[in-house]
Amino acid sequence: MHIGASIFFTEYSISPAELGVALEERDFDSLWVAEHSHIPVKRRFNHPQGEAALTKEYFDVMDPFVTLSVVAAVTKRLKLATGICLVIQRDTIQTAKSIASLDQVSGGRFIFGIGCGWNAEELEDHGTVYETRALKMREQIEAMKEIWTKERPEYHGELLDFPPMMTWPKPVQKPHPPVIVGGAFRLAARRALRYGDGIVPAVPSVGSGGPEEFMPHWHQMAEKAGRDPNTLSVYLGGAPEDIDALKRYHDLGVTGMAVRLPPAKADQILPTLDRWAKLIPQLQ
Repeated sequence: MHIGASIFFTEYSISPAELGVALEERDFDSLWVAEHSHIPVKRRFNHPQGEAALTKEYFDVMDPFVTLSVVAAVTKRLKLATGICLVIQRDTIQTAKSIASLDQVSGGRFIFGIGCGWNAEELEDHGTVYETRALKMREQIEAMKEIWTKERPEYHGELLDFPPMMTWPKPVQKPHPPVIVGGAFRLAARRALRYGDGIVPAVPSVGSGGPEEFMPHWHQMAEKAGRDPNTLSVYLGGAPEDIDALKRYHDLGVTGMAVRLPPAKADQILPTLDRWAKLIPQLQ
């Protein structure tokens, strides 16, 4: 079981450099950082977990590729993940270059966690049509894979189209960094099995249960789609400080879990990391 950490970096949180070093010193596997470009004042949809979940850090979170680049510069082993990148709000070609560049400067440590978002006004401010956001995300990932793997990539889809081009760098990881699809389980699972390398379910259940319920369902869906579930990653948030539960999730096929950290300073963050530093060796 790989144990990572997730956080919204803000101007009032622990710095990316300080957290990156602290995680690597304590043998954490990965760092997952959130993304929101902005939160519109008027919104027609609430946060999936209720409006109360839309706390201050959502409005204040820093750009994930900037913060992960800082972490890459001060670490050597820690994996660097977007958790999640709202790719449907980003330019495809430029984002592909940012990812390849980050994978290069980090020595092949980037994990591309993606999602198509819930905040309609936020993505519409970027010119994305809410009703076709899932199609756009699929085409963006397909196009990025062409950019990352081909000398003269081109892509021709319904929403995204570009002629042959030349663009470097290419990622260190071959054929490309892993694409981990986030979202409500059923939707994220279908998308991950079509064009991803794994899943990070935001609502980790099929009905009302947890991993014990949805992991068997995930395996069945993978096999039906012709994908080997053993080659696909499953990451979950909200890691419990419970060795027995973590080992049970591992036995079910969960690849890793992330400890959710508040956007706080080191004096609040480090004690939590110290407790986990004692648990992580028991999972290896």
